[in-house]
Amino acid sequence: MADEPTGLDILTAPEEPEAPDGGDDRLLEGLVEGAEWAYESLIERYNQPVYSLVCRLLWDPAEACDVVQEVFLKVFRKIGSFRGESSLKTWIYRIAVNEARNHCRWNGRHRGPEVAMEGGDETRGFRDTLAATGSSPYEFVLDRERHHLVEEALAELSPSFRSVVVLRDVEELSYEEIAEILGLPLGTVKSRLLRGREALRRLLQQRLAPEPGLRLSPQLVE
Repeated sequence: MADEPTGLDILTAPEEPEAPDGGDDRLLEGLVEGAEWAYESLIERYNQPVYSLVCRLLWDPAEACDVVQEVFLKVFRKIGSFRGESSLKTWIYRIAVNEARNHCRWNGRHRGPEVAMEGGDETRGFRDTLAATGSSPYEFVLDRERHHLVEEALAELSPSFRSVVVLRDVEELSYEEIAEILGLPLGTVKSRLLRGREALRRLLQQRLAPEPGLRLSPQLVE
């Protein structure tokens, strides 16, 4: 029978390494060194943001888990080649966008309908279409329904517009970060954002407009 550890053994036993404090710089060092805590911290910090981003870039959000897994596999494999020319977040998001695009191409999906731009307020974003969340049950349900309409409309945007709108209006990244992630000139990012917002606004207007000829007749409650 093995001897039970004494109090001295417990006090002198080496402690398990803990994740050190610090931001992305320390996390990056740990990843390059192959530290277990670094891989766990990376998943904990970026799994949900990457998943949300990928869900909005795919035609079928149910496939997002597989794409997210590929994203982190590529991050782990390529971390040694990261040179710090952008933030770690920007680099991971660029991999996520590329993986979502590759997944759509591999599945042979059709492009979503692109709505032409016709006028409109250049500063209007899709968030401007939504009312503030109220406190009553009715307002809560109504807000969720509007959120669902926005998600459906986003799915119908062309991929080039959808990626810019999601990164700017959902992820709230800067124009410079979006340009870095997508590999586009800054002017192209702003142009696509403007056209994408207008296309999204028109799609939402179509959904919110009442069907022609639809009439509601009041009925007595028996």
